[in-house]
Amino acid sequence: MSFDFDLFVIGGGSGGVRAARIAASQHGARVALAEESRMGGTCVIRGCVPKKLMIFASGAPAAAEEARGYGWSADAGRFDWPAFRGKLHAELSRLEGIYEGGLVAAGVTVHHARARVVDAHTVELADGRRFSAAHILIAVGGRPVRPDIPGAELGLISDDLFDLDRLPRRVLVVGGGFIACEYATILNGLGCAVTLVHRGDKALRGFDDELRGLVTRQLAGIGVTLQLDDSPTALSRNGEGVRVSFKAGPDADFDAVMFATGRAPFTAGLGLEETGVRLGPKGQILVDQWSQTAVPSIFAVGDVTDRVNLTPVAIREGHAFADTVFGAQPRCVDHALIASAVYTRPHELATIGLTEEEAGAKGPIEVYAASFRPMRSLFAGSEIRALMKLVVCETTRRVLGCHIFAPEAGEMIQLAAVAIGMKATKEDFDAAVAVHPTLAEELVTMRMPVRRAGPQPAPAPRAAQPAEA
Repeated sequence: MSFDFDLFVIGGGSGGVRAARIAASQHGARVALAEESRMGGTCVIRGCVPKKLMIFASGAPAAAEEARGYGWSADAGRFDWPAFRGKLHAELSRLEGIYEGGLVAAGVTVHHARARVVDAHTVELADGRRFSAAHILIAVGGRPVRPDIPGAELGLISDDLFDLDRLPRRVLVVGGGFIACEYATILNGLGCAVTLVHRGDKALRGFDDELRGLVTRQLAGIGVTLQLDDSPTALSRNGEGVRVSFKAGPDADFDAVMFATGRAPFTAGLGLEETGVRLGPKGQILVDQWSQTAVPSIFAVGDVTDRVNLTPVAIREGHAFADTVFGAQPRCVDHALIASAVYTRPHELATIGLTEEEAGAKGPIEVYAASFRPMRSLFAGSEIRALMKLVVCETTRRVLGCHIFAPEAGEMIQLAAVAIGMKATKEDFDAAVAVHPTLAEELVTMRMPVRRAGPQPAPAPRAAQPAEA
């Protein structure tokens, strides 16, 4: 059977663009790609890139305070949001052009339109045009979701933040995940009065519990008002602002409410159910280790599969798909050991591998940890402490997890990920000569465990009690 293309990609984010470019430029495939919004997807346009630039911007007041601790007469001055926003959008447009230019240079046919799947080998664009393809790749990512409460439409999602005409004076951030923590940090640093409401007792569920506590306390320490063990139940308009009712706390007024309560795969309207592609309970596309769906010619990568929702993972999945299907180089992505970072300020949280709680449930472990005040911020008068933590298997001596709470922790975890991915032992870490004076040297100078842990034995069965007369 003759097809218009060897591959048709739906979605121009990081995973889809990488798959299309590699299939076309390195493996000679005839490729088309459809993207209904801006090229580059969530990471480039609405996520990682603008968020990190905003993190940099929000750190200026703290940098000025630290400079004063070193003897400088420094003040960050007034933040000019319109000027920053204009420069931000110019940078995003530049990056978008690079993404599309790379596709065109690789020979990919680009369609700026929404697309849907008609059958196992046919894609239809919003204008009605249809194209056949030997393989179809779905890489449409996810979208932020609002909670199902009255007035939720009055709240913002993270995508909206970059388009605000002015920053809100008082803002409520709803959620306790990494997006909520990062945006609470950003808005606080830019001069907003921030309240973070979270239904749990500390932020960042799923991360190492000790570091969760450190991040939660840091948010309070920089001036974010924490409203824990609570959640909003309704939003209503109050003049130009928003009144929020809470499950536990009293009603309160804010200039804006930002929901950071999770993301959902963007599969609605793609026609997947009619083709036999199976979806999970959150709408995610179910795939095997090769990113292949129940329909052999249809594949999916990135957040739309809800495996590990990180940009580098989507890129690796897209590249592996192209090499496997078009390059005769079969390989799949190991999702078990992936580093990540939460860009809070002044200290970031970075992690790879098992948490102390996860590792301890699997077998006997040793925990090595160093808590200290970093030289740079200590000299400037800061009391905040850093933490370096290694979780080690007591029997094999392998380092099962590394967790860092410190300035630029994301930069450090990238290098630790190489060693841990190579199955390094605690003794391998010990053999490295420290670079002094650095924060990272603590990872190779911890000699004695601070505690040991392991699976707890099941409680002994209670003795049978005699029946009462």
